[in-house]
Amino acid sequence: MKKSTNLILLLAGALVLCIGMYYSLNKHANKVLPYFGERVAGKNGDTIYHTVSGFSLLDQKGHTVTDRDLAGKIYVADYFFANCKTICPKMSNQLERVQARFKNEPDFMILSHTVDPERDTVAAMARYASLHGADPKKWLFLTGDKKQLYDLARHSYLAVATVGDGGPQDFVHTDQFALVDKEKHLRGFYDGTDSVEINRLMMDVEQLLLSYK
Repeated sequence: MKKSTNLILLLAGALVLCIGMYYSLNKHANKVLPYFGERVAGKNGDTIYHTVSGFSLLDQKGHTVTDRDLAGKIYVADYFFANCKTICPKMSNQLERVQARFKNEPDFMILSHTVDPERDTVAAMARYASLHGADPKKWLFLTGDKKQLYDLARHSYLAVATVGDGGPQDFVHTDQFALVDKEKHLRGFYDGTDSVEINRLMMDVEQLLLSYK
């Protein structure tokens, strides 16, 4: 009799767990990700959302990458520098997880922008990319004009709230990852050093991918 009672309790516990998981997954499946940044009213009364502006930078292979190369892609953008010994290694380690999760998803990319382009040359980016096992078809490390990189950080990705002109004394350092949809809209921000936040990021990426099916 005792064994039967224990079995019933075990099955009941498993059922409760399954129901909880079902409702949790279903709740996320119905989640609508917000839009970030300034919004304006269009001529037809529709809402025009903030978008990432155009850019032209060099990746770890020395290839020119523009915003047009990201057409039809969902991507995560972050900022780092190769000599960073504090938050950057943690952020890149978390992005390794993201790359592994979506390695077979053709509509997803990762863009890591340097904040120190003077030292982060193409060769330096290639070494850093190799250190983190970056697939150049999935994860790009971008360098180029500092003013352009900093303008993107402040005004396109909204990753930092500081004011600056991208000059010699200007410096950006942020742990924020930005999630960008296929229309170049900002759909989420995440602490790149926090594994729980990155779990949330990956769930949001999956949600965005499903929204385009």
